[in-house]
Amino acid sequence: MIWQTISRTFDLTHRALIMGVLNVTADSFSDGGQFADVESAVAHGRRLAEEGAEIIDIGGESTRPGAQPVSEADELRRVLPVIQRLSNFCISIDTMKPAVAHAALAAGAEIVNDVTGLRDSAMREVVRASGAGAIAMHMQGTPRDMQHAPHYGDVTTEIRDFFRQTFTACLACGIDSMRLAFDPGIGFGKTLAHNLALVRNLDSMRVGGRPLVLGVSRKSFIGKALGSAAVEDRAWPTVALTSYGRAHGANVFRVHDARPNAEALRMTEAILNPEVAA
Repeated sequence: MIWQTISRTFDLTHRALIMGVLNVTADSFSDGGQFADVESAVAHGRRLAEEGAEIIDIGGESTRPGAQPVSEADELRRVLPVIQRLSNFCISIDTMKPAVAHAALAAGAEIVNDVTGLRDSAMREVVRASGAGAIAMHMQGTPRDMQHAPHYGDVTTEIRDFFRQTFTACLACGIDSMRLAFDPGIGFGKTLAHNLALVRNLDSMRVGGRPLVLGVSRKSFIGKALGSAAVEDRAWPTVALTSYGRAHGANVFRVHDARPNAEALRMTEAILNPEVAA
């Protein structure tokens, strides 16, 4: 399984990737404000890479439930200096705005991580024209309202159908299939039951032989399942979900804590692929 970005080719056949989260925001749900200035953001990005993240996912607009949108100018002001300083790493830009994606790619990013699922034809054109890698994530609603009353007939079937429709739309506009990956959007317009069903059925979600991205790190559904509201109680359950997700077909893991999740991946892969470990 090959996933291509602007200048890199990842072989995900036997080895999954860690995508480290770098929120250059004031209001992200678990680390808002910690890396809002350029120097602390760059230092954290380098630390994520040292601890095993092969992709650094940089976002300048919070998408937590209830988050308010930020202007294009503010988002660019937050992310561009950090991308430029970290451009020797594989950088993903986490944005919903085609203009921000375009500018980020020009500054050195290689992947567009779009929580709105590449629905916007302008975003698809940015991906096509640049040759960037792209992650199409499913979200029901918007960050402001997605958790008000999420509803599905069958969440797994509906999101798989969304992936198929997105895959078809991307191919129709000329995007190379090798650039695409898909994320079921855990926590984005889903209840606890929806999230658990998606994790349980990961291996049935793949379309077109493309990579699956799993982003569960520190999310509130973990606290709901465990009966704890403390964000710090979600770190080790995230590691458990990384190992489970790897065993059930996920290929890229978007996490806040790179080292323990990278170690969980490598241990799980040694069990799954003894010939590789040897």
